Amino acid sequence: MKSLNLYNTESIDTLVWPEEQYSISGKTPALSILTDFRQHTPRVIEANVKALDLENLMKRSHVKMKLVLDKNKKFIGIVSLYDLSEENILKKVDKNTSRDELLVSDFMHPRETLKCFDIKDLSRATIEDVLETQKHNHQQHCLVIDRQNHEIRGLISARDVARLIKRSVDIDTHISFEALFNELSA
Repeated sequence: MKSLNLYNTESIDTLVWPEEQYSISGKTPALSILTDFRQHTPRVIEANVKALDLENLMKRSHVKMKLVLDKNKKFIGIVSLYDLSEENILKKVDKNTSRDELLVSDFMHPRETLKCFDIKDLSRATIEDVLETQKHNHQQHCLVIDRQNHEIRGLISARDVARLIKRSVDIDTHISFEALFNELSA
């Protein structure tokens, strides 16, 4: 092992900032808005976790969506913070089921109900194409699959797109693809 030198910062007063990120438009390649799971670890949760625990975790970490895995670490669905809202929790509570018994699996959207983009199609598309396709989608996320390799490749987040088009983002506000489509069209 090698010992490194430590230096004083007394004469250093300038911060380095990232180079200005290029601005995006509707014509920007769609892959530029993909969160690729080959480069970013997916945010996952097991289906048998208590829903209230996940809700608290997501609020503390400002995460709006998690991929749901079964006990064998296989993808079985997605769950959003909206799905875990007080209103949705109360809909599931009855005389036989208490709040504390509800699990992530009670609130998730099963994989067989999800619509997603294929990475191959996305590689030939623009952001405008994505938003046009998603303009009636009130969701905040869309999965991207690699049909050839049978993998969940990544996701596109309406919130990430909003940041890239320099729209101010309130962490508590629901941002949908539909709203972004309308904004880019204006």
